[in-house]
Amino acid sequence: MTGAEKAAVLLLTLGEQATAQVFETLSDSEVREISRCMLAIDHIPARVSDQILEEFAMAQKNKTGFFVRSNEFVKNAISNSGNAERAKKLMAQVSIGMEQLESSARPLETIAMMDPRMVASLLGSEMPQTVAVILSTQRVDHAAKILSFLPEEAQSNIMFRIAKIDKVSPEVLGQIESALQQEIRVVAHKEQHQIGGIGKAVEIINHLGSGADRSILVNIEKTDRMLAENIRKQMFTFEDLAKMDGRTMQVLLREVNNTQLTMALKSASDDLKDKVFDNISERAAEMIQDDLEAMGPVRLSEVESIQQEIVKIALRLEEDGKIVLPGRGGQDALV
Repeated sequence: MTGAEKAAVLLLTLGEQATAQVFETLSDSEVREISRCMLAIDHIPARVSDQILEEFAMAQKNKTGFFVRSNEFVKNAISNSGNAERAKKLMAQVSIGMEQLESSARPLETIAMMDPRMVASLLGSEMPQTVAVILSTQRVDHAAKILSFLPEEAQSNIMFRIAKIDKVSPEVLGQIESALQQEIRVVAHKEQHQIGGIGKAVEIINHLGSGADRSILVNIEKTDRMLAENIRKQMFTFEDLAKMDGRTMQVLLREVNNTQLTMALKSASDDLKDKVFDNISERAAEMIQDDLEAMGPVRLSEVESIQQEIVKIALRLEEDGKIVLPGRGGQDALV
């Protein structure tokens, strides 16, 4: 594991309050790097947690010396040197050096801070595969905005390539560095970086405007039907269950207990609630409605987690051939 990955595991283990206090002492780039690692974690095995905690305790015991923020130290020292004119000149020279160090040490951070329209203009002449790699390294919302400024005919090609990416080698990052020259300073790391993939493609598509997803998926389907279907499968949401017919809903609800269903409906739309209540007994509907009214505030993340579990049940039932989900073959006649 990298240092950032170990830090992510450690902080997730210590909890939100401790993490908030640690984040206050870190730079923005450090917080971004650790946060990205956290977002990729959905389960921490006990042995991994114990190992990281033990390693942290050992480091605390054996470490010598102290840590410093060299950037802040140098700036403050120069500013308080007494000669304002000399300090101004020195700060200008030091700032250039700091910018060069940061741009060379943090690949693609420059693009992360640039205006999406400017980035799109910069990438307009690049090959789709190069653009796909670059967008895969960016925040989802930032990548979506950049994509929206690229030609419509190029968007599907780029999303297709993002969905097909698994890992990128240092050689590929080196080629991007050469192609973009001074605009983006990239240092290829020794290890491969996990970027892109279907999950990344789904997240970016979900941030695009209404109707853009259908156009992109139709075009991807022309090249790779299975890839388009896998993307659609991950784009199926809990609210899409409202489009189910009565029989399909009943099959699904037989696999879901009332506790799960009540929690999942906490943030559901009225349409979905009505669909559920129409397909269970009147008594069961009244009990769930009473429980919802009596339920206090609940973390949205907990509700969404239960909703996702129910979506997974629906996808499993479809895979087993027991139901047909709406919008994914649901218009076909059943025989």
